[in-house]
Amino acid sequence: MNLQEMYGELGIAPGVWQFGQTIEKRLKERFEEIDAIAEWNQAKVLHAMQKNRVNAECFAATTGYGYNDLGREALEKVYADVFHTEAALVRPQITCGTHALALALAANLRPGDELLSPVGRPYDTLEEVIGIRPSKGSLAEYGVTYAEVPLLPDGSFDYEGIRRAVTPRTKLATIQRSKGYDTRPTFSVEQIGELIRFLKELKPDILCMVDNCYGEFVEAIEPSDLGADMVVGSLIKNPGGGLAPTGGYICGTAECVEQCAYRLSAPGLGAEVGATMGLMQSFLQGLFLAPTVVAAAVKGATFTAAVYEELGFRCVPAANETHHDIIEAVELGSREGMVAFCRGVQMAAPVDSYVTPEPWPMPGYDSDVIMAAGAFVQGSSIELSADGPIREPFAVYFQGGLTWPHAKLGVLMSLQQMIEAKLVTLPDEK
Repeated sequence: MNLQEMYGELGIAPGVWQFGQTIEKRLKERFEEIDAIAEWNQAKVLHAMQKNRVNAECFAATTGYGYNDLGREALEKVYADVFHTEAALVRPQITCGTHALALALAANLRPGDELLSPVGRPYDTLEEVIGIRPSKGSLAEYGVTYAEVPLLPDGSFDYEGIRRAVTPRTKLATIQRSKGYDTRPTFSVEQIGELIRFLKELKPDILCMVDNCYGEFVEAIEPSDLGADMVVGSLIKNPGGGLAPTGGYICGTAECVEQCAYRLSAPGLGAEVGATMGLMQSFLQGLFLAPTVVAAAVKGATFTAAVYEELGFRCVPAANETHHDIIEAVELGSREGMVAFCRGVQMAAPVDSYVTPEPWPMPGYDSDVIMAAGAFVQGSSIELSADGPIREPFAVYFQGGLTWPHAKLGVLMSLQQMIEAKLVTLPDEK
């Protein structure tokens, strides 16, 4: 049995296979660029681990209070060195990216402060954290006000609008790197650095926090290299490398991270407590694998854009554009297209491949959401998945893939289901 026949066993028709092969050959040079970034980041992670003398004792489990956890201390030093920050808080007690962001905001804002989003409306789940949509325990309930400056029509920053929005009460600016459930371009680290410089010129004591979810290791530098006071993310996305079963991180200035540690545990306890319960090997090994895992996901996103642009769909970013996160948005134009696409991704999964995804009212979102994910870790966005809110422009967001071959299969299976639903036709069959 050859490779094409094996794909046939998985449900991929010969025409879809050949179409995919044609697209993949066009991407050889782009894939080489992605591999070069992975090699750089792999060396950076390895150097941080060697510098901080990671050893087998770091894998030992702690329970209870977690005092004197050598692995936890080593891991946080490694993260601080990888992200070039003064300190880091990397804990399994941080349950997800939204939790990490809520923690960083609540820890560094006080009643009377104002939070500014200079990049427009944040990701859906942060609306309740902030209080844009009323929710128990929101920042608004604690007297933190909020302002936002929409992006310009071309997706760039409205610098004049930002200038007017910054006031003496503006304490912290939250910058969402990834597009979220939007079809704007993801910001590059260089763009974020320019925005941070502008904000610091307007108000030198403003804190700049970057929601780094989906962006880690996609580029050779991180927002913390260009002035971010905090970079925040989830371990079940890029930096966990597919092995971390839970957790989140906050890397930044010593003061900001210390505030987060006190908020996570309790005043007077801070970073000194927090059992790791045998997760350190997964956290460290996942971080070690992360650069190459992220490269596989970026290849999958690039391949997705090339395939679906060829079929006439708008993709963000476009196939000829550089990725700044692992997400590829494909505007399918209909609910039926989203369902078929996600059905294909689910069918390509190693876990729950037989399940049919359906839109549902997911907590934290203001519209039904469809999600396809057959992951070893529940909700792991670095594993192959696709999702999106059922609303205009009916865009599906494809991300992840622990290996390039699996990401490729997911894209081809999504196309197979689109064809079978009579929503698209291959170019040579029109």
